[in-house]
Amino acid sequence: MRQFVQDGVALLAIADARFHFHQFVRAERGVEFLRDRRRQARGADHDDGVPAVRETAQVLFLFFAEFEHLTKRTKSSRRWLDEHESDPYVKQARQAGFRSRAVFKLEEIQRTDRIIRPGMTIVDLGAAPGGWSQLAARLLHGKGRIVALDILPMDAIVGVDFLQGDFCDDVVLEQLERLMGEDRPQLVMSDMAPNTTGIADVDHDRCMHLVELTLDFARRRLAPGGDYLAKVFQGRAFQPFVKELRGSFATVKVRKPAASRQRSPELYLLARQFKA
Repeated sequence: MRQFVQDGVALLAIADARFHFHQFVRAERGVEFLRDRRRQARGADHDDGVPAVRETAQVLFLFFAEFEHLTKRTKSSRRWLDEHESDPYVKQARQAGFRSRAVFKLEEIQRTDRIIRPGMTIVDLGAAPGGWSQLAARLLHGKGRIVALDILPMDAIVGVDFLQGDFCDDVVLEQLERLMGEDRPQLVMSDMAPNTTGIADVDHDRCMHLVELTLDFARRRLAPGGDYLAKVFQGRAFQPFVKELRGSFATVKVRKPAASRQRSPELYLLARQFKA
């Protein structure tokens, strides 16, 4: 049982979910559960008061269950914020003028695989806040084109055409196709990920659904010989997806950049030389 206490007086009591409310009410007949606006007690001294007490207790129990959940989430958010502020990649990104630490994931892949070259057309899916597009624009040196898309807003970047919208929405996808025009990109890259639930299988399935959509787009739009880079979550659909990529590209490589936190299930798949 939980109680609110004010000035040493129990104002209301809430039963644990394991209690039967009728039994709880009989055991607590002397307690004022709640007062209405007229300061009149709604208690358990009469049988006709039991439904009101039971309903009140049920509502309040649910309220406190949600309150505890939010409290746990707040503590988790604080831990994440503390970790984020002490993250060396966050500090480096700020010093270098980049919008996110994710830029160092792409930078490492660029260093080992050289996927971005001046003169290219690039599509950046899940671009906001814009770290990958920033780095790509610097590497293009004004020679080439970047088309970025995200469901969230993104501040303008010189040399980047940005479209805000949900990639899963057919209307938005049509807008992206029109924005691309006749251009066929040499690189489609995606750092998209769903909002995570903490349930591994659910998060994996949501991520792979997004990745499948990005691959469908890449197959339609990539220039022959083009490359595809996408974030994926490890799980049961990972190997089948790699096999699927090998049917459309000459090589497929798995990358886990140093900037990707070790506890994260994310990996990056780099598929090269699209077989148009």
